[in-house]
Amino acid sequence: QLVESGGGLVQTGASLRLSCAASGRTFSRNAMGWFRQAPGKEREFVAAITRNSSFTYYTTSVKGRFTISRDNAKNTVSLQMNSLKPEDTAVYYCAAVEGSVGDTWGYWGQGTQVTVSE
Repeated sequence: QLVESGGGLVQTGASLRLSCAASGRTFSRNAMGWFRQAPGKEREFVAAITRNSSFTYYTTSVKGRFTISRDNAKNTVSLQMNSLKPEDTAVYYCAAVEGSVGDTWGYWGQGTQVTVSE
């Protein structure tokens, strides 16, 4: 089970930190990621991190502004979002995959709303 928190309404340029708490004993074996879905758009990849945090991946639009991290001891993954823009407005989902980042994402949270006003 994945449970996100930390969403909210902020102004352009502000920061937010999303967190995802995972239950289960296999967290450290899963690559973790964040996706988002804006109104009327398909869900899109935002960021991912490998099991041991060796590698991180970002979609182009968030590079340099967002940072994904994880704490395997606490079964949590976070997304630090800085310099937020209105186009970052979306429901953000935490996801997990058994294996590598390139495999099928099989576990999803319920989502947390992020709204960035102009």
